[in-house]
This record gives sequence, C-alpha cells and structure tokens, in this order.
Amino acid sequence: MRIVIAGGHGQIALRLERLLAARGDEAVGVIRNPAQAEDLRAAGAEPVVLDLESASVEEVARVLDGADAAVFAAGAGPDSGADRKETVDRGAAVLFADAAERAGVRRYIVVSSMGADPGHRGDEVFDAYLRAKGAADADVRSRTALDWTILRPGMLTNDAGKGMVLLAASTGRGPVPRDDVAVALLELLDTPATAGLTLELIGGNVPVSVAVKGVAGN
Repeated sequence: MRIVIAGGHGQIALRLERLLAARGDEAVGVIRNPAQAEDLRAAGAEPVVLDLESASVEEVARVLDGADAAVFAAGAGPDSGADRKETVDRGAAVLFADAAERAGVRRYIVVSSMGADPGHRGDEVFDAYLRAKGAADADVRSRTALDWTILRPGMLTNDAGKGMVLLAASTGRGPVPRDDVAVALLELLDTPATAGLTLELIGGNVPVSVAVKGVAGN
C-alpha cells in the first residue's frame, strides 16, 4: 500500500512510518520543515515538503494521487497559540480531506484527541485545540466521499508499547503509549470495516488486532 501521512515528522507518524516500511508498504510523510527529511528517510518513509497552512488543494492532491489511504496526524504542537490550532488542527485537516477527495483517495484516518468537540467551552489554548479538533472531526464525518475513521487517543506517553488496549466509542480517560497508537493506526488501515467509526483508545488488556476486529464487527 501507499500511505500518505500529514504531519510526517510527528512522534506517532514516525512510528507508523517505521511499521509500514518494515512490512514493505510505501509511506509518504508530508512535512513543513525540510530539515526533518532525513529523519523520515531513516524511518523508511519518503519525505514531501509541503506547508499545509499555505498549500492549495491541487498541490496536496498531487501528493495524494495514487495513494491507497491518507492519515492526518499533523498538529500545531504544544507551544503554538490558538490561531495555529485553527489553521493547522482544523484548517489543514479540512484541506487534507478536500485533497483526498480530489485525488480519489477514499480511505482517510484522522488522529484526533479525546475530548475533541466543536462546542467545547473555555478560553485557554487547550480549549481552542479541542474546538479545532472537534470542528475538523465534524467536517470529516460529514463527507460521503471518504471512508473515514477517527481515532481519539487518551493521554499520550512514550512508554514502551504493550500491544494491549481498550478501543471503543467511549473508553473513559487514560494513558496510551504512542507505540500502541501507531500499531492501532496500522490495524485500522488494514480494516476497512472500521470506516464510519469514531473511536477512543487507551491502554487496556486486549491485543490491538483483536480490539480493532471487535469494533469492526469481525
């Protein structure tokens, strides 16, 4: 498979790229900073330098042309202000979805956030982040031309992955290693029957592959 990942230098994206490359798939990571390209190559991915805050739909669609799936894993980052939550966490996600439709890429997976809600209240930057992610999720869910799945992990950690999770429409809050989020994304890519689902993910006691099959109804 050829998988194009927005936010290709993110911690989860790099893990996913390594998993894809290890099994012989073609991972393409979209990055804004060309200095990050070598990290992607080291992970086995092809870097594409493109700023999703300023790129056109046509430019992004050219990157997505011929892909089997698109994964939106970009984010403005913890040090950014509310304005960039809007331009990246919402705007870039919508642009990437527009481009996927333009390129005819139906499978579209979003790495969202637990608590994402366009109506979330509050004046802090994190509140703006949850509103932006929620608005992006709502936009994606409205699209009939995409076979979308939205994954909302709990509190991300850099602990070694255990491969054991709780995956459901609602899990309650809890931590989850980034390693296990990447494995879950790989399983979702392999399980088209999860299209149309918004799922929460935290650490648990079910193997990732079994958890994904469970929500897919297999």
